[in-house]
Amino acid sequence: MDKETRSAAIAAACIMFGFGLTAYFMPNIMLAVGSVSTAAAGVIAVAFVCAFFLIFWLRGKSRGG
Repeated sequence: MDKETRSAAIAAACIMFGFGLTAYFMPNIMLAVGSVSTAAAGVIAVAFVCAFFLIFWLRGKSRGG
């Protein structure tokens, strides 16, 4: 494994860990926000899913792939 591949693997692992941690707490977040506004809870859920794909798309785009 060369330095570039290792760097990409570490970055992907950090991103996955961050999103995994957020996904773990997402039900609590959704319940807390949903008690105030169900529309806001829906927006947060959609934003979380979109952000997951957007991060990897931007990372791939910046690497020229």
